[in-house]
Amino acid sequence: MTVDRAVGDSGFGPYTVLDLHDLSEDGKGFELEDGWLVEVAAGARHNWIAHRLAHLVRSALPNDSLVVLDGGEWEISTPTGVRKPDVLVVPRDVARSVIVDEVPKISPGLDVLLVVEVVSPGSGSERTDRVRKVGEYAALGIPEYWIVEHRPGIRVSRLLLDAGAGTYRADPAVGSGSVFDVVLQGDSDVRLSFDPEQLIEF
Repeated sequence: MTVDRAVGDSGFGPYTVLDLHDLSEDGKGFELEDGWLVEVAAGARHNWIAHRLAHLVRSALPNDSLVVLDGGEWEISTPTGVRKPDVLVVPRDVARSVIVDEVPKISPGLDVLLVVEVVSPGSGSERTDRVRKVGEYAALGIPEYWIVEHRPGIRVSRLLLDAGAGTYRADPAVGSGSVFDVVLQGDSDVRLSFDPEQLIEF
């Protein structure tokens, strides 16, 4: 994922959520960070990994009480603006409200159970995903945040919220050839177990 500052005909920011949604396709491909429109461009490999992970999580759900969303188009509000995670898990009623009623257009982050960002070490967005978003997602109380790297090798890092401290604690990263084995907490626990290598299988 690469990140570039967006500059419109009107000059530099600050920009608002209204400015974001005034862009073509309602701002698809942009996030709002501290009043700046931040372009988020993802390649085929990145998108495939997000798609594969969403499929794995979706397949593990025991019923339709939770919905797995992918594509980087779903918006959540954060203390600094609007983020569009690569994969997220929300309760079914939250997803239905956004899709059917379009209210709210931006989901409150407090309704999100899991967020995932796919990053490449050394990319322009690495610091944002590893530092900025860690703080933002923790501030919202999102129980889990996963970071997926795919260069030089693929690995998944799981961050679990310490609600008392308001910060995440990180489990050791799990790479190709090992098993990423987790239990997602919710109304009913969801067991998920896979080799990260599966995320780049075709």
